Amino acid sequence: MPKVRIKNLTKIFGKKTKQALQMVEENKSKTEILKATGATVGVNNVNLEINENEIFVIMGLSGSGKSTLIRLLNRLIEPTAGEIYIDEDNIATLDKEGLRKVRRDKLNMVFQNFALFPHRTILENTEYGLEVRGVDKAERTERAEKALENSGLLAFKDQFPNQLSGGMQQRVGLARALANDPEILLMDEAFSALDPLIRREMQDELIELQNNVQKTIIFITHDLNEALRIGNRIAIMKDGVIMQVGTGEEILTSPANDYIRDFVEEVDRSKVLTAANIMESAITANVDHNGPNVILNQISHEHVSLVMAVNSKRHLLGYIPADSLLEAKRQEKSVHDIINKNVTLVAPDVLVEDLFEMMNDSPAPIAVVENERLLGIIRRGTVIDALAKTSEVTV
Repeated sequence: MPKVRIKNLTKIFGKKTKQALQMVEENKSKTEILKATGATVGVNNVNLEINENEIFVIMGLSGSGKSTLIRLLNRLIEPTAGEIYIDEDNIATLDKEGLRKVRRDKLNMVFQNFALFPHRTILENTEYGLEVRGVDKAERTERAEKALENSGLLAFKDQFPNQLSGGMQQRVGLARALANDPEILLMDEAFSALDPLIRREMQDELIELQNNVQKTIIFITHDLNEALRIGNRIAIMKDGVIMQVGTGEEILTSPANDYIRDFVEEVDRSKVLTAANIMESAITANVDHNGPNVILNQISHEHVSLVMAVNSKRHLLGYIPADSLLEAKRQEKSVHDIINKNVTLVAPDVLVEDLFEMMNDSPAPIAVVENERLLGIIRRGTVIDALAKTSEVTV
């Protein structure tokens, strides 16, 4: 079952909300509703399911409704209509005490503004949420130190916020949220105030942190490259409406409509597409079973100049050029004796932008390998084509 389910969620700001809600149900546009009622539709009949332990990114341009949506999830903003389930609890119908309990036990939020107390140490800032909840000193110190350790900040626990960089301050904000051990972490434009280099480092740290702590993270951003980099799935919004939900690959390769197509047009695909996205099937020879004659016949049939050598478990051993096979036949050598092990290996998630330099140093196709098993190969021309398409998009 999904961790978060959102059903027919709508938020209307202003007067005449009943009339505006009726128009929402009639599929009228945000502009039509504003003109007829003077009311603004912040979120328009949103339906979403967010899985446990995934990083789910909600993105869109200014005014798209993304920040309104995340504030509806913990009822910082009250919904006009619809349901918000966390597990089995409908957040939209909870009384103050029930909502307070959910916020205390299940939800925590990290804002763009670090909101650290300048007069408190890093440890004291990290303890703050636990202190408000009445957790005793020994336990909150232990939990806060663990959160700082996970964020690589334990050595700075006795320093004050003004002694840290902007990126480190944001990491303290993240550690403070994690110290409460929430099941769901809401992050609203959490990295957008940071310099580009620090922002990228924070994205890497969030991904690494997620591998360690396994939370359900709902992340708001206006930056598509950031969304593609960190999100397991992405929802793109426009005028309060969800235009498409999918993985980064699905959104890039199968845009749902013209708006999404235009939205992703200028994405630098070399920073998003990976080796797994552009690899092709490899022509392989199982050298545990096949000799030079069989492999030569295979090369002739496939019209290639080399094959990738694998064993019975499909573990990559290297590659075998056709001329080496001819030499092996003449000299009666074993196939194992002529395997060239000079192969560049990459993991499936290596970015295309990192492949070009590797390609220059590789005499054979790049091999995409996971757990020693050959998944596919990448030829020089494939990398060049991918980079050329990127250049066409971003010029």
